[in-house]
Parts: sequence; C-alpha cells; structure tokens
Amino acid sequence: MKSFDQQTTSPLSSESTQNEFLLSFIKGEKKAIEVAHSVWQQVVQKGDKVLDATCGNGHDTLALIKMVSGGGGGQVYGLDIQKSAIEKTTALLNASFPHADDNKKMKETVELFLLCHSRMEEIVPKGSFVKLVCFNLGYLPGGDKSIITVPERTLEALEAASRIVGSGGLISVLVYVGHIGGKEEYETVLAFASVLPVDSWVCSKFEMVNRPLAPVLVFLFKK
Repeated sequence: MKSFDQQTTSPLSSESTQNEFLLSFIKGEKKAIEVAHSVWQQVVQKGDKVLDATCGNGHDTLALIKMVSGGGGGQVYGLDIQKSAIEKTTALLNASFPHADDNKKMKETVELFLLCHSRMEEIVPKGSFVKLVCFNLGYLPGGDKSIITVPERTLEALEAASRIVGSGGLISVLVYVGHIGGKEEYETVLAFASVLPVDSWVCSKFEMVNRPLAPVLVFLFKK
C-alpha cells in the first residue's frame, strides 16, 4: 500500500485523460460522482482547505484527503447530520490508512463534525476561505431513507458555501431527483445558481436528458 503522501498523486492530471474521462461519462460508462471527482482534481491542489458538506459513507471525504495532502497545510472539513454517517466515514478513513504514521497524518488533515450542512460557516475559521465545497444530496446510502437533505436547509448551505469559497474555488452539487423531495431540492439548487452574478460566478450542469431520474451534477465556479 502507498504511504499517505504517495496517495496524493492524481491519475487524472493530464488534459487528455480528463477528456477521455468526460467522454466515458457521455457514453454512460462513468457515474456522475466520478466526473465530479475528476473535476475536483483540476481545481484542488495540495495544501488547500476543502469542505465535504455531506460525508455520507466517506468516499468523497477520502478523495479530498488524497487531493490536499502532501503540500503542508491541507485541511478537509467533513460534515453530516447523521451520527451513523460520521461513524462510517471514520471507519473508511481508518481502513484506508491502516499504518500508524499514515493514520496520524490523516487525522491531522481531516476534521469531522456532526452538524447540518447549513451550519458550515461555524467550523471554518473566520476570515478563511476554502477551495471546494461539495454536496452529495439526498439520503445516506444504506441508511435511513426517511432522513434526507431538504430544500430549505440546502439553500442555506449553498448561501453559506458561496461566502466561504474563495476566488478560483468551486461548489460541486450532486443532486438525486428520484426520491420524494428530490426534484424540489434540484429546483432549489438551480434557482440559487441562476441568480448568482455572472461577473463573479460561472454555473453549469451535467444532466442525462433521457434519464429523468439520473442524478444531476451542478458546478458553481467562483471567478
């Protein structure tokens, strides 16, 4: 197994590989979350501070740790409103860095909080900015499907994210529309993005037009 610092090398660093990856998504061979990760790798650098607003099972948190580590000062803030999500994320991170030295470095890099995503500004030091805020909306995979993110709180979270993301940073939102309330939450995300000022934000989305229940990926890039 690679050491903690060695795991930071991105397999998607070249432009050609990035283009091939995007084509795979267009052809239905890659998932939206895989596209999201590939885009993050083009924005996030070693030493950056980033925030995972919905830890879930921890896969996004783990990916972010690998992206920011190795440059000194890298920091990942992870949030989830469910205790089980924090526990699953913790278990995944510990399993991914089993060696004592690597595990210690990992724990110095990440902070996990049992907290609603709408309260993210409470954990980012005042006056600090992050390079990325990512959302994976809906319910916890394998968890209680009655506990879901809701439009009102997600709107508050997006507003908070827009304030803590620095210039050159990104808000990444993966929206699942197939469950009850999912379409309303998606509409909330689009409504928020549509009124961001064009002189300081570039907003885009990836959507499978003939698969109405497929997750939609929304990117909000801050100039």
